[in-house]
Amino acid sequence: MDTTIAAIATAMSESGIGIIRISGKEAMDVISRIYRSKGGKKKIKEVPSHTIHYGYIYDKEEVIDEVLVMIMKAPRTFTGEDTVEIDCHGGVYAMNRVLETVLKNGAQIAEPGEFTKRAFLNGRIDLSQAEAVIDVIQAKNEYALKSSMNQLRGSVLKAIKGIREEIIYHIAYIESALDDPEHISVDGYGETLGKAVQKQKEQIKRLLAKSSEGKMIREGIKTVILGKPNAGKSSLLNMLIGENKAIVTNIAGTTRDILEEYITLEGISLKLIDTAGIRSTEDIVEQIGVGKARETAKDADLILYVVDSSMPLDENDEDIMKMLEDKKCIVLYNKTDLKAAISQEQIRESIKHPVIPISAKEETGMEELGKQIKNMFFSGEISFNDEVYITNARHKAALEEALSSLELVENSIEMGMPEDFYSIDLMNAYESLGKILGESLGEDLVNEIFSKFCTGK
Repeated sequence: MDTTIAAIATAMSESGIGIIRISGKEAMDVISRIYRSKGGKKKIKEVPSHTIHYGYIYDKEEVIDEVLVMIMKAPRTFTGEDTVEIDCHGGVYAMNRVLETVLKNGAQIAEPGEFTKRAFLNGRIDLSQAEAVIDVIQAKNEYALKSSMNQLRGSVLKAIKGIREEIIYHIAYIESALDDPEHISVDGYGETLGKAVQKQKEQIKRLLAKSSEGKMIREGIKTVILGKPNAGKSSLLNMLIGENKAIVTNIAGTTRDILEEYITLEGISLKLIDTAGIRSTEDIVEQIGVGKARETAKDADLILYVVDSSMPLDENDEDIMKMLEDKKCIVLYNKTDLKAAISQEQIRESIKHPVIPISAKEETGMEELGKQIKNMFFSGEISFNDEVYITNARHKAALEEALSSLELVENSIEMGMPEDFYSIDLMNAYESLGKILGESLGEDLVNEIFSKFCTGK
């Protein structure tokens, strides 16, 4: 925290603009050593905060690049420190030369995520907001971006802070009563506390109930495509991703291995996994592919069961239907462009999952598929007005710890235990929730969280 750090904040590729970010107590000294304005009149250290200046970066007497320099003085910056951003030309060599010049004049190269880490350590953001920064960068769809932006604006902070304020009030009351029993009574306080704990538990449960949806918003729905050989699974994958990624032939058993692709459907990310056709076979390699398909289906969030409507159902279909009994599944009644050998009604009688007619060849039925997935996983709607979606596994674990501690408080109340027992478990719940905000985490875990960031963020 005593050093001044610098890094390239934009992608290392040819582009119109590249940004070099400098942050720390010597940021203004560093830029003053290497920047010269076009007129050469005003020193950069003397300019007002939050202003932009046109000039040149010099390495001694050599002109490195023509730039715009943004000056932002503490504490009104992202990191809470003096910050300079140099907008240079976006060539890889040009950006590296400007960064080298910055480093030669007093800055040190930033570690991954160090700018955001300093914002957290300087109290500009809490840890849930810091983690939302990388979620914004990695967002794969509209909903993931909206969820991450909500967290960045403090939706998780506000929810957790509200619960913690109620818990700490009761901790303080109990501790005060134990220290001063003559003036503060805890007679009958168990009933009052029990009602408060019940309310806090309900709040935590509401957050946890949204965690599975939050995970899918952030990471995508793991979607496995199953069916017999030649049912049209690979054609479906190719249609959804918009390119011929999977080999399609009339030869049964063409797909032998797992193919994975991400797509966005109705604003929702799907991690699509194409698998080998399910059938009995003597081919050793195909047997391995079928085994992989079965294993992959066990961990799927959603299975798209592709049925060839031009062929009657057989024992392979019966085998697949048994695999789907306890899974979320949508049956895709494929090849509607051909003469049907089995009706949709017959399919519905055989399997208790939604059936959608499609034609992978003619690219029909996808809008209905998107709506069905949204209904199945998000009750038809994803709202960011009042909802807080828990997308982070670390946050979910901390909420579960807090819930467990509050249940222990309830048990102590029911058993008529002394009030100091209440205080211990309430404090455990308070500290568990504090982990989400970064108040009670070890340095190693904090470093691990920020190590996942890119260098310039």
